[in-house]
Amino acid sequence: MRFSLIFEAQIVDASPRGEREVFDQLVEQSLLAEQLGFDVIWCVEHTSLTHYAHMSAPETFLAYIAGKTNRIGIGHGVVCLMPAMNHPIKIAERIATLDILSKGRVHFGVGKGGSQQEAGAYGYDLKELQPHIDEAMYLIPRMFVEDEVEFNGQHIKIPSRPIHPKPYQDPHPPMYMACTNPDTLVRAGERGMGALVLGFGGPEEVAKKNASYRAAWASRKPENQVGYRPTQHLAALCPTIVLDNAEEARRIGIRGQRYFYESLNYWYGGGPKPEPDTWGDELLEEGTDTIITTKLASETITMDLRPDEGGRRPSGGILSAKNAYGNVDDCINYVEQLIAAGADEILFMTNMGTVPQWAQLETLRKIGTYVIPHFR
Repeated sequence: MRFSLIFEAQIVDASPRGEREVFDQLVEQSLLAEQLGFDVIWCVEHTSLTHYAHMSAPETFLAYIAGKTNRIGIGHGVVCLMPAMNHPIKIAERIATLDILSKGRVHFGVGKGGSQQEAGAYGYDLKELQPHIDEAMYLIPRMFVEDEVEFNGQHIKIPSRPIHPKPYQDPHPPMYMACTNPDTLVRAGERGMGALVLGFGGPEEVAKKNASYRAAWASRKPENQVGYRPTQHLAALCPTIVLDNAEEARRIGIRGQRYFYESLNYWYGGGPKPEPDTWGDELLEEGTDTIITTKLASETITMDLRPDEGGRRPSGGILSAKNAYGNVDDCINYVEQLIAAGADEILFMTNMGTVPQWAQLETLRKIGTYVIPHFR
């Protein structure tokens, strides 16, 4: 089992001051995580999603963290493979350089990006982007191992060139895919890649995705393999706030989750901007065993899709309040459920908009002092 952190650089104050503050906070958390025995620092990559994610240059952040640490893994969760955003040559060069400088600590996740807001910034239609992503996904590992690479694809064309440097890890860092729906789980398994399950759905949803992933892995064909290092690994998102006062932890966690959801819904679903100053303090929960509609005061979170999103939406589990919010025992119990559902790695997430830094640091201390040792 691995126990890791994942960062969005999500903020309420989107001013330059707020951005400086959140990056200082994430650096502080990363250094503490190394001391406490966490395994990997993962960073997303998003563009033009104000409030929701200001982690737009993870390669820079992760290089900075690599230089300040000695042991903890450095994870791209994930690099967006739109060629105009990240050309395959530059991705291969950056990943290999970071792997050398970190002495083989890099984990290399790949994906498409999730919204037309991002794809359109680089001149793409999100619905037509997958073939571009597939070409890049298969091409980049060749650059890690071949002396010279030439490629004449439908969307990417590269004359014969040597690509330097080569990674520290042989043949290259382990590769993963961002997986938010059943199709991507199957694709990751078929291609022999690790799966990063980035949804709030809880153990039941993780178990379903794990079954799809493992079945696809078991039936995969050699010709579909991406890269030269098959990696069977499922990492599950675990939104977490752990304090001595379980009720306070749950209130802070649910409020942060609401901010996460509403800021995501603004860009992906055409909803209003989140306004946490207008939210009340009373928390009610209604719903089924798997999906909970969260209310603060008299307001209810809703979601309407934009037509240009082609039917894409966040996982239905985004509204699940079944997460690791509470005391140490609550967190251990929830992690045990994720492990039983098939998770090989727990991606603890505390960086949710409204969550104060003190609560995030205390959560890390509780996990490092009690939760990780419990499982080790």
